[in-house]
Amino acid sequence: MITITDLSARIAGRLLLDNASVTLPAGTKAGLVGRNGAGKSTLFRVITGDLTAETGSVSIPKNARIGQVAQEAPGTEEPLIEIVLSADKERAALLAEAETATDPHRIAEIQMRLVDIDAHSAEARAASILAGLGFDQAAQQRPASSFSGGWRMRVALASVLFAEPDLLLLDEPTNYLDLEGTLWLEDYVRRYPHTVIIISHDRDLLNNAVNSIVHLDQKKLTFYRGGYDQFERQKAEADELQTKAKAKNEAARKHLQSFIDRFKAKASKARQAQSRVKALERMGTVAAVIEDHVQPIVFPEPEKQPASPIVAIQGGAVGYEPGKPILKNISLRIDNDDRIALLGSNGNGKSTFAKFISGRLSPEGGDIKLAPSLKIGFFAQHQLDDLVPNDSPVEHVRRLMPAAPEAKVRARVAQMGLSTEKMSTAAKDLSGGEKARLLMGLAAFHAPNLLILDEPTNHLDIDSRRALIEALNDYDGAVILISHDRHLIEATVDRLWLVNNGTVSNFDGDLEEYRNLVVSAGKKKEEKTELIEDASSKADQRKANAEKRASLAPLKKKINEIESLTAKLEKQIQALDKELADPALYEKAPAQAAAKAKERGEAAARLSAAEEEWLMLSAEYEEAMAG
Repeated sequence: MITITDLSARIAGRLLLDNASVTLPAGTKAGLVGRNGAGKSTLFRVITGDLTAETGSVSIPKNARIGQVAQEAPGTEEPLIEIVLSADKERAALLAEAETATDPHRIAEIQMRLVDIDAHSAEARAASILAGLGFDQAAQQRPASSFSGGWRMRVALASVLFAEPDLLLLDEPTNYLDLEGTLWLEDYVRRYPHTVIIISHDRDLLNNAVNSIVHLDQKKLTFYRGGYDQFERQKAEADELQTKAKAKNEAARKHLQSFIDRFKAKASKARQAQSRVKALERMGTVAAVIEDHVQPIVFPEPEKQPASPIVAIQGGAVGYEPGKPILKNISLRIDNDDRIALLGSNGNGKSTFAKFISGRLSPEGGDIKLAPSLKIGFFAQHQLDDLVPNDSPVEHVRRLMPAAPEAKVRARVAQMGLSTEKMSTAAKDLSGGEKARLLMGLAAFHAPNLLILDEPTNHLDIDSRRALIEALNDYDGAVILISHDRHLIEATVDRLWLVNNGTVSNFDGDLEEYRNLVVSAGKKKEEKTELIEDASSKADQRKANAEKRASLAPLKKKINEIESLTAKLEKQIQALDKELADPALYEKAPAQAAAKAKERGEAAARLSAAEEEWLMLSAEYEEAMAG
């Protein structure tokens, strides 16, 4: 159980948690939600001890292991599989000690502990986690330094999942995953055997992977059972009740105050008026429901829609090096009202296809035809780095409309969903979500007929994602969307294209069918990984079994000694019972009879103790051998 009591914490003088309390039962899968900047990551830092709370406490079971994704992705020359395996510190230490240990009893202890932590299947488990996050068997043997930062963050995630801490803290883990990786993680978290707290704005992840929601709002923590949809309903109902309670409270207070105002000056009513004053003080007030306003997002409508198809590709091929196409044999068309989501694992070419459509990559072969005067808007996360750090949103927009008056420039910035106080803030001081809004607004500035969005939600909270859904549904042009947010895809698109096996093709099923396909393929991949692991390690297993038997030899010897002792004691007791059964013994030698009875009692006690020890050691031995 995790208990947070009256917790207060500040960052740079700003109070983010104010006497906040919540209790999470052991094994809880909790989604921690709240607006960007509310203090969710700060709460994680307090839990891990990286930040000292101003007041209050966090109570976690003694010796509980806390795990979270490392801030820096591994970039060494070590193979991925070894990086993940080394995350289990106890296993690594035991294996290292086993190489040098000579004491038979210590060797037995090491081997027993390795069995307890399932160390012999560790490589298969690590490979399975890496496979689920998109690394095939060949990739798992490559050094971490050969992967980009986003892929290395997946390795950091794989490491903490493999270590299987008692409390797993995940802060926006899907930001560096594709849809396939997100679906795998959703299934993994749901089956995780310990407590999980996950910060996420992915609605489907919060509906399918967790069983409770912790809401951080107005510096307080509130616990709700169920997924995000249930939380939203419960929160709306609670807000409605609070609003009604406030109205009722205000009406009652107004009535009392009216009596006080009318009669406080009259001597005959002074006592009643005074009692009403006390009643008014006792009544108190009900706090109003505070609703944070979310700025809408508006994409300008295209002035004129060209006739369909706006894009037609026949036998198209595209890549980054001449003669080495990443995608080929593409034959597709895009109509002026299409809403298309690109599916497929990262590295298969989704972003390459988006750049191809937008004209950022030239065709390597085949034919691509664009409608006359077609305008294309393109947004990708990496473009956040293209913003001028010291320029404000107003200055970014003014460059695109230099002759326009200030009021008109600011009106265009407002359409992007940036508040008045943020319009003049330097880009480097904007939050990730505010930068994303600015960049999307710049991408759509010239009212494109086709809008291409590559992972637009990474820095948007749930309410901002809802604003994006509304903006896309109100937008009159065509849309191509790449996203790991299943809710966004389901709410905005009507066609699915699969980027796989070096080409792009239509996917006939819906997103749920694709999810089942991905999960099924992942399980088959895990089974295949386990089979390969088993086949390649049979000799090692035989060797390990032999070493195990050798290490357990002292234990087996002890069991054999106890078996010999119990046999002797049983014979001794049988002999004594025969002698004690003779009535003449008590008449001729009563002292001897008493001594033999005492001897029999002592032998029976020794036999009982020996049998208990034998049962305990035999169970220990059998368990070790079974492992």
